[in-house]
Amino acid sequence: MADYLASIYGTEKDKVNCSFYFKIGACRHGDRCSRKHVKPTYSQTVLVANVYQNPAHLATCTMTEEQLQEHFDLFWEDIFIELAKYGEVEEMNVCDNVGDHLVGNVYVRYKFEDDAQKAVDSLNNRFYAGRPLYAELSPVTDFREACCRQYENAECTRGGFCNFMHLKMVSRQLRKELYEAQRKSVRVLQGEKDRAGNADGDHRGGRRKVGSRSRSHSRERSPYGRRR
Repeated sequence: MADYLASIYGTEKDKVNCSFYFKIGACRHGDRCSRKHVKPTYSQTVLVANVYQNPAHLATCTMTEEQLQEHFDLFWEDIFIELAKYGEVEEMNVCDNVGDHLVGNVYVRYKFEDDAQKAVDSLNNRFYAGRPLYAELSPVTDFREACCRQYENAECTRGGFCNFMHLKMVSRQLRKELYEAQRKSVRVLQGEKDRAGNADGDHRGGRRKVGSRSRSHSRERSPYGRRR
């Protein structure tokens, strides 16, 4: 019996635990769900809920596709650089759904669980663009299972209200440059660690910020703030 229960855990056959929360880290029923939302006590993945505000979702939006992509690229760069302060980012995704439980969600998977916990502890005391951030550890481990395959094939009939992730894609060149900057930063830190030998302190506690590239649209003020 125990083996059977373990085999169906987090699937549609599981009548106790919510399969949507297990796969996606969010459920449209929220606290009213009839099934359990088992929140992880440790995880590599962090959910920062409802952060990205897509102008295209506004009825008054007059931006072109090119302008919308630039707007998103700026956001993606901001968020990636900020999240990379806490540790090495393996994957970051932003939802383009419009349902309350998924709209604007940012998911980031770190290489180390300790770094994910550091991010949660810090981000819950921060603001972004004047709005408080809400971060938590997420059970999501496989984004392929969390994403809507029909959407990826332009066949999803549920639109933005689909209960699986509809990911908004960042420009490939920007993604490549940011991950490359992170790899270089990690190599530098590793070299410093090797030279320091057994120096006191956790070498990962003082990670360097992934450097922002010099871009014509760089901001004078950071959209981040700290809660009082």
